[in-house]
Amino acid sequence: MAGGNPASTTEYIQHHLQNSVFGKLPAGFERQTENGVEVLAADTWMMAHGASEAAAMGFWAIHVDSMAWSIGLGILFCWVFRSAAKRATTTAPSGLLGFVELIVDFVDGAVRDSFSGHNKMIAPLALTIFVWVFLMNLMDLIPVDLVPMLLMMAGVEYQKIVPSTDPNITMGMALGVFVLMLYYNIKVKGFGFVKELTLHPFNHWAFIPVNLFMELVGLLAKPFSLGLRLFGNMYAGEMIFILIAMMFAAGAGTGLIAGGLNAHLFGEQTNGLFWLLIFVLVCGVCWLNLKGKLSTSNTVILSLLLLTIGGGIFALGGGLMQWGWAIFHILVITLQAFIFMVLTVVYLSMAHEEDH
Repeated sequence: MAGGNPASTTEYIQHHLQNSVFGKLPAGFERQTENGVEVLAADTWMMAHGASEAAAMGFWAIHVDSMAWSIGLGILFCWVFRSAAKRATTTAPSGLLGFVELIVDFVDGAVRDSFSGHNKMIAPLALTIFVWVFLMNLMDLIPVDLVPMLLMMAGVEYQKIVPSTDPNITMGMALGVFVLMLYYNIKVKGFGFVKELTLHPFNHWAFIPVNLFMELVGLLAKPFSLGLRLFGNMYAGEMIFILIAMMFAAGAGTGLIAGGLNAHLFGEQTNGLFWLLIFVLVCGVCWLNLKGKLSTSNTVILSLLLLTIGGGIFALGGGLMQWGWAIFHILVITLQAFIFMVLTVVYLSMAHEEDH
C-alpha cells in the first residue's frame, strides 16, 4: 500500500487495479499456494488470488467488489431520496429536502430540453442514472489506500471501490439503455423501425445491404460509446490518483522528516489505523471550520501539520497533489454522470421519433 513500501510501482498499481473476483477455476489448474503448487482435481468455485486466477475463471466470474459497491450505492440513493420525499411539505424546503429538490429540478429541466416524446418513465430513469453514476464516480475521491488497507486487515486481499472503473459495470448499464432503445423503437415505430434500418439514408431497395450495415454500426456504436466513455474517463482519473499515491510510498521508512511520525513509529510498514486516525482528525478540523469555530487560516495550518506528522514532508507533497487533482476531478465526476444521463435521454428520444 502507499506507506507499505511496495516491491515496485508496477506491483502497487496492479494490486490497486485488481478486482475481488469470485468464479470457477477449471480442473487441472495449477495454483501457487504457501505450501507450493496445488493442482485442482475438479472444477472449484473460489475467490481469485491474483490476476492469473481471475483470468482463468473466464466470462462468468463475478467482480464481487464492483457488484457490492454499486448495489450498496443504489440502495443508499433510494433510501436518501425516499426519506426526503416522505418529509416533503408545502413549505419552502431546506436541508436535505432542498438539496434533493434541487437535483430533481435540474434533471427535470435536462429531460425537458432533450426529450421530445411523452413517456412518464424517462424522468425517473434519468434521475436514477444521474445520481447513481455520480455516487459511483464519487467513490474515486476516497483515498486510494484507505478502504483497501482496512479490508486487507479484515482478510480481503483485493478491493476496487469505484464501480465505474470496471467496464463490466459501465457496459452493463449501457446494455440496459440499449435494450430500452430497442424496445421503444419497436413499440413506437413498429415496422417503421425496419424501414429506418433498411431504407436510410438511401431510399432505394438496391441499397438495403449498405443501409443496413451503416445503420447497424451506428446503432451498436451508441451503447459502446456510452459505456466506454464513462469507463475510460473514470479509469484514467483513478490511475492518476494511484500514481500520485506512490509519492507516499517513496518517503516511508526513511526517517521522521521524510516518512513522518508514522514511519518513525512503524518503520516501513504503514499502520492503517494510524492513517485512519490522521484522516479523522483532518476531517474534524474541516468540520470545525464549517461550523465557524475555526478560522480558515488555522484550518489550513492544522491540516498541513497533521498531514506532515502523519506522512512527512514528501508525503505531504503527494497529499497536496491528491487534493488538487481531487478538486479538479469533482468536475469530471459530475460531468460524466451528466453526459451519461443526457445521452441516455437523447437516445430514448430518438427511439420515440417516428420520422428519421
